[in-house]
Amino acid sequence: MVPVTTAAVALALGAALGVGLWLMLSAVPRLGRPRLMERVAPYVADLSSGARDLLDRRPADPSPVLGLVAVPVVDALRSAVTAVGGGDEVVAKRLRQAGSSTTVAAFRGQQLATAVIGFVVAGLLVLVSPGFAVMPTIGRIVVPFLVAAIAAIGRDWLLQHTATRRLARVSAELPTVLEFLALSLTAGEGMLDALRRVARTGSGELSREFAGVVAAVGTGVPLADALAELRDGLDHAALTRALDQILGALDRGAPLAAVLTAQAGDARDEAKRQIIELAGRKEIAMLVPLIFLILPITVAFALFPGYVVLQTGF
Repeated sequence: MVPVTTAAVALALGAALGVGLWLMLSAVPRLGRPRLMERVAPYVADLSSGARDLLDRRPADPSPVLGLVAVPVVDALRSAVTAVGGGDEVVAKRLRQAGSSTTVAAFRGQQLATAVIGFVVAGLLVLVSPGFAVMPTIGRIVVPFLVAAIAAIGRDWLLQHTATRRLARVSAELPTVLEFLALSLTAGEGMLDALRRVARTGSGELSREFAGVVAAVGTGVPLADALAELRDGLDHAALTRALDQILGALDRGAPLAAVLTAQAGDARDEAKRQIIELAGRKEIAMLVPLIFLILPITVAFALFPGYVVLQTGF
């Protein structure tokens, strides 16, 4: 008697083979010249029902049928991934912070594709690898789903890691960019010209963001609205404070150079505080190589010669 798992695998492979052959045959172009009625039908479609019926014929392509069947399944899986990995607003903010042009729907599709690939690879390993044969049946069933969940979560973690690293680069660039803006304003340039100069001469993350602000202003968006959109999109604490001060100075007519100089000093002080806090958090971690690597080697160098002398003397 054929095992149930072997029969299921054979059925799935046979269905995949049949659908693949169907798709290949439907994609093969027809040979020969079109008939006279097929060439005339587009010109008499508004007068002849037979011509309209001829034009409405479609080849036996299974793609629309498969798409219609797969859409509810894909939507359900995408909703499940959304519920596990956070809402669309959180993902949209992370994509904006990461500087990615990918939409939320496209990211969910990537997450779902990653989960499906993990599920398929794990399922094949469970079926083929002899190491999984000793596992219980429930364990072999759970492993593909577990790998799929880990793959989906890993894609979300990768996006979060990318956004965090980009925000860290923004924090490192912020004091220099603010001082450059203050220098340009002191030289007599306007705020928009100073932003354009930073966008043209710089090569960091903030330069690219300010280039987007300049491009938005060029399309007719007010400068205050473009800066507010940048502030709300990145949601970076130090940049938010600096942009709030800039927007307030633009509204009240305050001197921008002094405001930017003060914000640059605050950003440098904030960077110093973050370094000190990071060193305090890493203090215990810094003791690990000292205790488990340096100290044992030091003790070994101190005691090993005496141990050798004792061994050779007695």
